[in-house]
Amino acid sequence: MLWFRPRRAPLGAIITPMTDIKRPALEGTVAVRDNRRLSFAEYGQPRGRAFVWLHGTPGARRQIPIEARAYADAHGLRIIGIDRPGIGSSTPHLYRDIVDWADDLRLLLDALAIDDVRVIGLSGGGPYALAAGAALPDRVHGVGVLGGVAPTRGPDAADGGIIQLAVRLAPALATLRVPLGIGLTGAIRVVKPLAGAGLDLYAAVQPPGDKNLLARPEFKAMFLDDLLNGSRFQTLAPLNDLVLFTREWGFSPTDVKVPVIWWHGDADHIVPFDHGKHVVSLLPDAELRVIDGESHLGGLGIAEEVLSSLLAVR
Repeated sequence: MLWFRPRRAPLGAIITPMTDIKRPALEGTVAVRDNRRLSFAEYGQPRGRAFVWLHGTPGARRQIPIEARAYADAHGLRIIGIDRPGIGSSTPHLYRDIVDWADDLRLLLDALAIDDVRVIGLSGGGPYALAAGAALPDRVHGVGVLGGVAPTRGPDAADGGIIQLAVRLAPALATLRVPLGIGLTGAIRVVKPLAGAGLDLYAAVQPPGDKNLLARPEFKAMFLDDLLNGSRFQTLAPLNDLVLFTREWGFSPTDVKVPVIWWHGDADHIVPFDHGKHVVSLLPDAELRVIDGESHLGGLGIAEEVLSSLLAVR
């Protein structure tokens, strides 16, 4: 099913700029398999209907839009961001494949007393969100994907896109991911005082959709808070993601029986729009919603729509 979302109204009509980023209501770590821990951040109401929001690549547990946090407070929702292994306080670890992570998610949900959940994944978090739907259909009642990465290996693979660079470099990534992660962490520490200017420079060379989003003070503040908090100790998770994206996922999109809503900007310059159409065509119960004129981060600008749409999924 295809659903078309028109271009957003002018920025000033959507939200009053905010730069005061509140800390999460709760942050901590949960024990998972093999004596490891996953760290999380929680927003909204502690007894509300639960959402797990999975960050992109790169990203960490606080990569949750301010609009989503405000919507959770106003509507009694509980949103949980999770650091993947190798970022924040999550123990470094390389999963066997994408679906392997679902066993850790099950333990985290148990520890937080969550029986029913909806899972949202941005970009590199998309495959992990789909894995949750495939592996935990008794607990995951709906999946939202925002410009998610498509498979690069096996019969479900999609061709093209920047991710093909990681495919070509897969052997080197697998061998060098740990020293590269250490170097990346050190580099972020050195440039930390210039992080704001660096994000402005990145935004300046992006397509109009992402440039406009990153110009909003509350989004810039959220990204900086997430980047600097998540990279305080380690920055291995993005490299782990790239390694896993160049492997078969351990499941097929055809295995995801729960309802999926997939939002994708039709001007996405990171994950081609055709990749989204390809994966949606394989999912048994999925709806593609086109974000007109938006690029890779467009899904972050429609957080209220994402949450309300998944709440309506039965």
